[in-house]
Amino acid sequence: MNTNRKIIALVALSMAGLLFSGYLSAVKFFTMACALNEPCPRFLGYPACYFGFGMYIALTILAVLLINNAIRRRVGLASMIAVSFLGILFSGSFTLQELPKLFSQGLGAYALGLPTCAWGLVFYALIFIIASMSYRQTMTE
Repeated sequence: MNTNRKIIALVALSMAGLLFSGYLSAVKFFTMACALNEPCPRFLGYPACYFGFGMYIALTILAVLLINNAIRRRVGLASMIAVSFLGILFSGSFTLQELPKLFSQGLGAYALGLPTCAWGLVFYALIFIIASMSYRQTMTE
């Protein structure tokens, strides 16, 4: 995958994560209930989806800056690597808490087959991998 396609993929994944976490955050904010009949994990007293939304805002801004060449490629990619790594740790910790339920009740325990935090983890991991590959490629240019 060439560099431009990777940057486009980063924009798409960041926006997908932003829309997903935005939906979860909006449902929680406006209805005081969690989306998809799932538990609402909390972090520092606030719903975890709010923090995920914030990280996806940062990733989307960085990706848009990258695609518009408004930021140095290495700086933008390094920043995306850092934010997505934090996202992996964050969503991964909440996903681990859901594993007992997933193993005991199976994929049917969740509306989307996996906990929403696990889907956030998937997006963060893909962003991390693509940004890391792109960053590594800039080292050889």
